[in-house]
Amino acid sequence: MSKKKILILMKTMNIGGAERSLLGLLDSFDYSRYDVDLHINSHEGEFLQYINPSVNIMNENAAYKSLEISIKRTLKTKFFYIGLARLLSRLAFVLFEKLINKKNGSSWIKQQYSSKFTLPFLPKFCNSYDLAINFLGVSDILNIKVNSKLKVGWIHTDYKEICVNKSMDLSVYSKLNYIVNVSDDCNNIFINHYKSLKSKSIVIENILSSFFINNQSVEIDDTDGTISNNINILSIGRFCKAKNFDSIPEVVSNILQKGLQINWYLIGYGSDEELIKDKIKKFNVENNVLILGKKTNPYPYIKACDVYIQPSRFEGKSVTVREAQILNKPVIITNYSTSQSQLTDGYDGFIIPLETRQLSDKLYDLLINKDMLFKVSENTKLEDYTNKNEIKKIYSMLE
Repeated sequence: MSKKKILILMKTMNIGGAERSLLGLLDSFDYSRYDVDLHINSHEGEFLQYINPSVNIMNENAAYKSLEISIKRTLKTKFFYIGLARLLSRLAFVLFEKLINKKNGSSWIKQQYSSKFTLPFLPKFCNSYDLAINFLGVSDILNIKVNSKLKVGWIHTDYKEICVNKSMDLSVYSKLNYIVNVSDDCNNIFINHYKSLKSKSIVIENILSSFFINNQSVEIDDTDGTISNNINILSIGRFCKAKNFDSIPEVVSNILQKGLQINWYLIGYGSDEELIKDKIKKFNVENNVLILGKKTNPYPYIKACDVYIQPSRFEGKSVTVREAQILNKPVIITNYSTSQSQLTDGYDGFIIPLETRQLSDKLYDLLINKDMLFKVSENTKLEDYTNKNEIKKIYSMLE
């Protein structure tokens, strides 16, 4: 019996939750039954080294790579016309924002216009597939450039929190066989947004490898004595509005004023780094809020911390929260709209208010209650957070 052929499209393998989720998915396939091709627009990123060796990583294509580098660099290559298309897409985006959307810029809409304008200049994929997946972002390339019996678009965010061009969205999603959301809450929000797509929308939870996470957490002690004798809190994510790291300096200041000594470590990178640094200075917490930057292997830090916190304004489903639970850490998250699908409040974690003052007060109450933190930590040992059986949902599409 011949193997089924699967194609997965990805932008890069830089550090991020979707990228870690992809690693878990690739580790879950039965490679005796399935051949998996992975197309990465630009072969860059710290997670490239962790891709399952049974995966066929396709050769980098210069036209697709031009989507991931700066427009300025693209204009200096033989694919300058893709750079020009990206410039035109920026103009179309600005006009849409000013004349129709009348809101501040949305990265999703930028992706929509960029994809639409560059699509005519990108080559088609040569092979035919039984299943093709666009794992992150807009699925135009999947629809137009890939020959596959089944086509699946993957969504990793809370659709209520992003701005979109709905007509462009519908034109793309209507051509797909399935639209995957990473939690029940995200799926319900998406369906509420696009009721006509209900029959296509399904849930596939992020698949994680407990073996990989536990091994990485002890493989190298990369913490270098960073963790202090205070209560050590850790948060991981992109430095952007969604993650709400800019509120942390004020929260820490409030808790220090109550007499509790804490250190809050931030692993990640992004556009809000200067904002976070400014807030650290404003609230005089330079010794208590510490930016550690990018970490290819964050797991020793998760293992070393006392509490893991995801203080997000919104999330799809946080991969890092699951990883912290796999490492049996007490986890605290804010009450974003999809938080109920992330953990069971009071059982394997806590959900606290998002508003800064209330967040500070509730967090203080939890941090001084070591018995409650120990209880939720122990409860994580009773659960399986890997979602390893989710791969069967992909198999069922093919069979």
